Amino acid sequence: MDALLVRLGLGALVRDSVSAPVGRNHAWAGDTTSGRRVFVKRLVGPEADVRARMKRLLSFEEFVGHVDGLRGHVPALLGFDEDAQLVVFAHVEAESGAELMVDQTFGGDLAFAVGRAIGCLHAAVPGAELDRSLPSLPDAGLLRAMPLAMYNELSFAELEAWRLMQHDAALIEALEVLQEWESRAPRVPSHCDFRVDQLLVGDDHVPILADWEEFRLADPARDVGSFAGEWLYRSVLDIVTRRGDTGPSAFDDLELTHDQVLARGAEKLERLLPLVHRFWDGYRTVRTDLDAQFTVRATAFAGWHLLDRLIAGAAQSQRLSGIERAAAGIGRGALLTPHKFAPLLGFEVTT
Repeated sequence: MDALLVRLGLGALVRDSVSAPVGRNHAWAGDTTSGRRVFVKRLVGPEADVRARMKRLLSFEEFVGHVDGLRGHVPALLGFDEDAQLVVFAHVEAESGAELMVDQTFGGDLAFAVGRAIGCLHAAVPGAELDRSLPSLPDAGLLRAMPLAMYNELSFAELEAWRLMQHDAALIEALEVLQEWESRAPRVPSHCDFRVDQLLVGDDHVPILADWEEFRLADPARDVGSFAGEWLYRSVLDIVTRRGDTGPSAFDDLELTHDQVLARGAEKLERLLPLVHRFWDGYRTVRTDLDAQFTVRATAFAGWHLLDRLIAGAAQSQRLSGIERAAAGIGRGALLTPHKFAPLLGFEVTT
C-alpha cells in the first residue's frame, strides 16, 4: 500500500492517523506524509470475482469522465494497482446516507439530488464496452437448490433465511418472473449495488455516490427499486423504535399486538415514503422516457431489496428476529404484486 502511495507522489500513510472502516473489502483512511488525506481499499474475495470487480470499477472511472451530470458526485480516484488489488481515492469528509437515515436528517432535497444523480447515470451514453453480465442476485435457482460449498459456509441464521424463502413457491415464481423481466429490459449504465450507505454527504449537501465495483450495463429499475427498498426496510425496522413518534402514539410497549404492528408499520411508512417520492421526482427530471414496465420492475426490485437485507442481516446474527421476518413479508408482497405496490411508492405507472 505504501509503495503505491509513494509511486503516486502522495507519500506513505502516517500510521497514527489511520482508521479501518468495516466492510466486505479491506479499507483504510488516513493522512499521507505529503499532507493528503486518502481512502485506500483492497478488494478481497475469490480471485475471479476480485478481478471482475476491479475491471468494472476501472471501467466506471473511464466512463464517468464523460458524464457532466455526475461531475462532483463521485469520489476522485487517485490511482490503483491492479495486481495488488488496491485502489486509492481522495478522502471525502462526510457522513454516510445510512448515518443520516438513522439520525433522521436525510431530507427531501437530498433525496431529490440523489434521484437526479442516478437519473444522470442512467441517461448517460456509455463511451466504451461495459460489462453486460446480470448481477448475481436475485437468483431464483438458489431458492430451489444451493451448491454444497455455499451451504457449508452459511450460519444458522442464514440457513434459516434461505429456508424461509425456499419453502415459498409463490415467491420463487415471482423471482423467476423478475429475472425474466430483467433479462429483457433495456440496459443502461447502472450502479447495481445502490444503498444509502453508498452515499457520502458533506457540509455542501452534495451527494457523493461511492463503491462502483458492480457497475455495468443493466436494468435501471434495479437502482431505483433499491433506493425505495432502503426506506421500506427502514420503516419496518422503526416499528419497534420511537423514531418519528409523537404525542400519545409514542411507543411504550415492550410487546406489540398484531394490530399494533400493522398500525405502527403504516405510520412509519407514511412518514418515510415522501423521501422515495422526492427521489422519484429528481430522477424524472432527467429520465422522462421510460419503458412501459419500468415502474413495475422497480417495485419488484424494491421488494427483492428487503429480502436481500434479510440475507445480509442474517450473516450478522444467530437467529432471525420477528422484525426481520416482517420486513421480508413486505418485500414478498411487493414482489408478488408489484402493480399494486407501485402507486404506494409514488411511481407513475407508464402505459
